[in-house]
Amino acid sequence: MAKERTAGINRKTNETDIKVLMNIDGKGECAVHTGVGFFEHMLHLWTKHACFDLELTCKGDLFVDAHHTIEDIGICLGKAIRDALGDKAGITRFGQAVVPMDEALVMTAIDISGRGYLVFEVDFPSHRVGDFDIELVEEFLRALAVNGGLTLHIRQFSGSNSHHICEAVFKSLGRAFRGAVSFDERIKDIPSTKGVI
Repeated sequence: MAKERTAGINRKTNETDIKVLMNIDGKGECAVHTGVGFFEHMLHLWTKHACFDLELTCKGDLFVDAHHTIEDIGICLGKAIRDALGDKAGITRFGQAVVPMDEALVMTAIDISGRGYLVFEVDFPSHRVGDFDIELVEEFLRALAVNGGLTLHIRQFSGSNSHHICEAVFKSLGRAFRGAVSFDERIKDIPSTKGVI
């Protein structure tokens, strides 16, 4: 197995100041400080099931709302994944998972394609979970996909509780990533007929 695949991203704008350290060959350890408690819970679920190690701090303009914070974290995490994967030689490339969370069932499929694209077919029955604006889940995932060069499909099959649906989204995202970034000993080069991703 190659050396650990890690990346560090720093991004500072007038709206957010973000620092990220990521190891995609980790153990699922997560230390995040964003000021948005529910979103931190989702990042813990994602990294646990992906087996990514993540350290992240974000100082955002939460006095406005959480939009800039969530979207910019997606940008940074996408870039960190892209950087950590390097030339992508030897990876499985595709990953998929169907994950239940009580009454909710969600499928995530990933292609580490180099092309950022999101299909998000999830219907949350409420607009908020606690203080969290649930529409920001899609904003985060779009920023992650575009900046990570990921083709990402997420589809909900069932669910009536927004918290449960969201948990299933992030857990399935983690499990799909875990498969996609893993090495296949039969693949020695770039997993594309183009020769590059």
